[in-house]
Amino acid sequence: MRLTHFGHSCLLVEHRGAKILFDPGNFSHGFEGITGLDAILVTHQHPDHADAARLPALLDANPDAKLFSDPQSADLLAGDWTAVRPGDTFEIGELTVRGTGGRHAVIHPDLPVIDNTAFLLGDDENPSRLLHPGDSLYIPHERIDVLALPSAAPWLKIWEAVDYLRAVNPRVAVPIHQAIIAEQANGIFYGRYSEMAPDGTEFRVLAQESDTEV
Repeated sequence: MRLTHFGHSCLLVEHRGAKILFDPGNFSHGFEGITGLDAILVTHQHPDHADAARLPALLDANPDAKLFSDPQSADLLAGDWTAVRPGDTFEIGELTVRGTGGRHAVIHPDLPVIDNTAFLLGDDENPSRLLHPGDSLYIPHERIDVLALPSAAPWLKIWEAVDYLRAVNPRVAVPIHQAIIAEQANGIFYGRYSEMAPDGTEFRVLAQESDTEV
C-alpha cells in the first residue's frame, strides 16, 4: 500500500490498482492536480475535510471517480455522492470498504454532533488494511494494519489520542489532522505519540505530497 499525505486529513491511498482520496479539505494542499482517481471519500461535512470551493475542479478532473461520504455531506456537497452509514459495504476495484463509526467527536456539549463516517479499507488478505476515522476516535475492535491517527483538534487532547492509538494498536500509525497547530509545534505532539505508542506499533510521519510505502 502506498500513501501520500496532502496535509491535514487528506490522504491518497494506492493499493491493488485502486486510487482513493480521503477528505480533500481547505487546510490541505496539492490534491488539485490528482487524476485517475477511482473514488473520493469524505468522512464529514466540515470544510477542513471537504472543500466545497475546490471539490468541483477535482471532480471534473476525475469524472470516473465514485463519490462516497457520510449521509449529511451527501446532501450538502455538489455531485453524485453516495451516503455511507455504519455497516454499509461497497467495492472499489479489488478493495472492500466498510462504513463504521457514525458520529463526529464532541467539540462542546452545546454544539450539535454531526455525522462522521469512518472508513475501513480491506482486501482479500486483510479486511482491515487501513482505517481513516475522520474526526472521531472510533475503535473498530479488530486488528488494524494502518491507522490514520488524528493528531491535533479542538475536540482532542494528547492523552486521548495516545489512549486511542493504544486501543487500536495498529501495525503502523500515520498522523493526520495536524494543520490547526503551527508546524514547529508538530514535534510536541508527534514526540508523545511516538514514545507512547504500544509495543509493535510504528509511528511514521509521512513526507508531505510524497508517496510512501507502508
